[in-house]
Amino acid sequence: MIPAAKVHIEVDQKEIARIIEEQISRQVHQQLLLLDINKIAELTSMSVRYLEDEILSDPRVRMYERKKQRKRWWLAQPTLKAIEEIVSNW
Repeated sequence: MIPAAKVHIEVDQKEIARIIEEQISRQVHQQLLLLDINKIAELTSMSVRYLEDEILSDPRVRMYERKKQRKRWWLAQPTLKAIEEIVSNW
């Protein structure tokens, strides 16, 4: 007769929640086509003023800006990648 083995698994609930939230966030970002400044502020947790002063004036982000009259949008995927590149160099 083979003795029964016992397996003990510990689960970190906070880490699982973080991973799930990250995956959901990625899925949502992939579905976005355009972002306005308020959405960028929400996604980056940066203020609109800080974005205007430090991020949106950067040529790597400015190239993805689209304007119609007074409204501005940015192409979602390349803009988010450019912002990620900018903050990686801090």
